[in-house]
Amino acid sequence: MIIKKMFKILIFSFFINLFLILNVFANNDFTKWLEDFKIKAINTGISKTVVNQIMSDAKFLPKVLEYDRFQPEFYEDTFTYIKKRSSKNKIRQGLKLYKKERKIIEKIEKDFNVEKELLLALMGIETNFGKYLGKMDIVSSLATLSFDKRRSEFFTKELIILLNLVDKNI
Repeated sequence: MIIKKMFKILIFSFFINLFLILNVFANNDFTKWLEDFKIKAINTGISKTVVNQIMSDAKFLPKVLEYDRFQPEFYEDTFTYIKKRSSKNKIRQGLKLYKKERKIIEKIEKDFNVEKELLLALMGIETNFGKYLGKMDIVSSLATLSFDKRRSEFFTKELIILLNLVDKNI
């Protein structure tokens, strides 16, 4: 029994150390990626000042990748997922928001071809209708996901869009 516990501790320790080592390499690679990204962003027409100002505090956030890899919609069955995220109260909140912001929601539906029901459902699931905005820095989160090879192209575009919005003061 003692040998089994020691073996588990040894294995756990090995993986923690491996994670720390990989993190150091990732951070070094991220720094290089960040410099390349800044050049790419500037080459799209975003001002150098905005790129440097916004990206200067960007950090590699391994927790973002962990969350990205283990999203509940990928490991929970449909019934469980829906039951945890929907309720009569949530529907009431969505209808209340719709009544209050009807014009803007209908404009978004028309301009971006996104059904208002889908928009409201996503707002309810992702932000609880604006009450939850997340705990991690959005620039660092997007930069981390852009740096990661899995969906780099998508998140690089998202980060460029964010920088463009800041550059245009929108």
